Amino acid sequence: MRRKKWIFVAAPVCIVLFVFIGGEAVMRLWNWLMPMLFGWRMLTFWQAFGLLALCRILFGSHGFRGHRSHFRNRMRERWEHMTPEERERFRQGMRGCCGPGPSTAESTGQ
Repeated sequence: MRRKKWIFVAAPVCIVLFVFIGGEAVMRLWNWLMPMLFGWRMLTFWQAFGLLALCRILFGSHGFRGHRSHFRNRMRERWEHMTPEERERFRQGMRGCCGPGPSTAESTGQ
């Protein structure tokens, strides 16, 4: 229980540090390079943070890339260990909650 209380204190502090450090780093790098190289205007802290957020949305992996491949590998292992009946039951369950998926022939590669 003590550990969970610590997370409630640490999480907001980490978020504030991320906002400050990320925004400050982008602002300083931008203001150091862009006006001199391209003649662009200097940024304020909040503009720099907005640019950081926009780049993260457009180009970032949101920290899920490793989790996604780990999930795929786990599902592949599970699929390989399933019997044909278990696979069909799994497909039926997925169709029920996620809509129609590939047919049995498509999913087996035939």
